[in-house]
Amino acid sequence: MTAHSTPPQPVPVVDCALYEYGRRRPGHLPLDEAMDAARSTPGAFVWIGLHAPTADQLQVVARAFALHPLAVEDALNAHQRPKLEQYDDTYFLVLRTAVYLEHDRLTPTTDIVGTGEIMAFAGRDFIVVVRHDPSEPLTGVRSRLEADPERLAHGPIAVLHAIADSVVDHYLDVVTALETDADEIENDAFSPDITHDVGRIYQLKRELVELRRTVAPLAQPLRDLAERRVPGVDKELAAYFRDVQDHRTRAAERIAVLMELVDNALSMALAQTSVQQNHDMRRISAAAALIAVPVAIAGVYGMNFDHMPELRWTFGYPLVLGVIATACFLLHRIFKRNGWL
Repeated sequence: MTAHSTPPQPVPVVDCALYEYGRRRPGHLPLDEAMDAARSTPGAFVWIGLHAPTADQLQVVARAFALHPLAVEDALNAHQRPKLEQYDDTYFLVLRTAVYLEHDRLTPTTDIVGTGEIMAFAGRDFIVVVRHDPSEPLTGVRSRLEADPERLAHGPIAVLHAIADSVVDHYLDVVTALETDADEIENDAFSPDITHDVGRIYQLKRELVELRRTVAPLAQPLRDLAERRVPGVDKELAAYFRDVQDHRTRAAERIAVLMELVDNALSMALAQTSVQQNHDMRRISAAAALIAVPVAIAGVYGMNFDHMPELRWTFGYPLVLGVIATACFLLHRIFKRNGWL
């Protein structure tokens, strides 16, 4: 019986193009020709976009571009902290993306923020971008860069900037949308007519914490790029990276404000819940006291002893009913005056 080897899976290439001095060579370049074309063409680099590749598929690209095994392993795991690392003459940038998930109304189980990852391997004459859902497609980024050949002529580092800029702009969009949810939570917390669902507030806070974990660690990689600690970043690109860094800082500050607002709403909701519970306990206690008076009197006169006061008096029964009614009336007035009823 003859054994048949499994044919290699095709690499999920979204796009593969060669750029010469910032201008794209027409057509879609086959992957096996990409590196040779970049190295043999002066002032050129190749940009390859991959979407959720498997280990075997990514290994094909890793062998073609001599990518470091540790970086390749990180790109496959897709659960990495934002970072910028150097392996020989190749840089590995990890970005966590965020998208706002539309919903009719916030509930304790509503998913609000979806996160994904983008990994970029940048060398002297190539950049390989690996994207994992639910990150936004980078088609728009590529189109905008191709419309600006002067910037694209800066090479792979210019692509890194464009991707980082797009990711951070989405952070700001997500924060803007979350502010609407936070305003709704705040209004509900201070409204006496709405039953406070603490679960909704906790859910929003969890989503904000997840977003903060996405945004905060990106500060150091952007700082390194903005301060030209990475070879290949010239003064012009450094200015662009500083702009991205500023946008990331604004997003982080707005997230901090939202978290403080949600914390205040949570404290208010818990305080109002506690006040409501105390009010309910007073009402229950007052009702129990009103019931206890007739029960106590009826219990005494229901013991059927022979020598009880007024046991055989004609007006004993109406008198006891009157005493019960009077006592209950007085207790009701007292509880009403003190706000227990």
